[in-house]
Amino acid sequence: MPLNLIKLAVGIRDIDHLREVHARRAADGIVPVYTRMIPKRAEEVVGSGSLYWVIRGSTCVRQRVVAIDTGVDEDGKGYCIISVAADLVPTVPTAQRPFQGWRYLEPAAAPADLSEAGGAGDELPPHLAAELRALGLL
Repeated sequence: MPLNLIKLAVGIRDIDHLREVHARRAADGIVPVYTRMIPKRAEEVVGSGSLYWVIRGSTCVRQRVVAIDTGVDEDGKGYCIISVAADLVPTVPTAQRPFQGWRYLEPAAAPADLSEAGGAGDELPPHLAAELRALGLL
């Protein structure tokens, strides 16, 4: 079973905003995501796992993890680059409490893809989705 990661999309308003930000960073269909901590279980994530994004308190989109690399900045501190596929896959919105950095996400706890959950209709406008989320209905 693939292991996944989950990370907060800090400063991101909605999926379209995440798409815009990633379009500026993308090269050859790959988007680098920088973080300080390096996953010890990287081999379980790369290739078959995904990075699930929490946007405004809801896990609502994922990207396939292509590679996990490390580097050292000019101050000698290590960092991690999680390379993800540029394609965004909407998931069933799932409430998520705030946390720092990233966390492992077991397959059983990962939200289903929206397309597999019968979500073939139009996406809710962001303001309506936020209101429904605040009421605990999403």
